[in-house]
Amino acid sequence: MAALTWDAVGTRSYETGVDHGALYVYDKTQNKYGNGVAWSGLTAVTESPSGAEATPLYADNIKYLNLRSAEELSATIEAYSYPDEFGKCDGTADPAPGVQVGQQERSVFGLVYRTKKGTDTDPEKGYKIHVIYGATASPSEKAYTTVSDSPEAITFSWEVNTTPVPVKNLKPTSIVIIDSTKVSLENMKKVTDALYGTDNAEPKLLTPDEIVALVGTGVVGP
Repeated sequence: MAALTWDAVGTRSYETGVDHGALYVYDKTQNKYGNGVAWSGLTAVTESPSGAEATPLYADNIKYLNLRSAEELSATIEAYSYPDEFGKCDGTADPAPGVQVGQQERSVFGLVYRTKKGTDTDPEKGYKIHVIYGATASPSEKAYTTVSDSPEAITFSWEVNTTPVPVKNLKPTSIVIIDSTKVSLENMKKVTDALYGTDNAEPKLLTPDEIVALVGTGVVGP
C-alpha cells in the first residue's frame, strides 16, 4: 500500500491546442458520410454538454432518488477559414461556379480534430482525437469591417447541435475521444489512417463501433 501523492514530477498533465481538423459531409443519396476533407484554419472547438439534469423524487417523507434527463452535446466551432464543402452545412448552394446562394438546406456533418496532451516533463506526451457525429450548424453572424492600421482577419464561428449515433452495448453518443497515451501506437495509426486517409485509402468517418474494433483488435469487421 502507498500513500497518496500530489504533483509528482512527470504527472502534472495538461491539454492544449486544436489541429488536424477534418470535415465529413453526410450524403443523403448514399445514406452515409462522404469522404473527409481537411479543415485548415481551426482556432477553437468548444464542446458543451447539456442535459443530464436531476429530477428529485420524494417518497416516505424523504428524498427517494434522482432521475436524470438525457444528455446532449452542442459545440462551437471557430476558424479563420473553412473548406468549400462546408458551404452545404452552412446553408449555401452553388448553382453555378463562383455563385453562392444562401438560406438553403443545411447538411449534417461529422467533425474530427486533435488536441495535444502534455506533462511538466514531456510537452509532447500524446494527443486525443475527437470525433463528433450528427452535427448541424446554426446560422451565424459574419462581421466584415474596414481595413485599418491594425488589420484583423475575420473569425468565423458556428453554433453546432448534434444527434447521437448508436453504440453497441452503450447509450447512443455524439462524440468519441481516442487517447493516444492509452492506445498502442499500431492501433492508433490504424485509427488515424482510416480517419485522415492514406495514399491508398480515402479518409473515412469511422463509427463508434468501428473505432472500438480497431482499438481493441486492430481490424474493422464487415
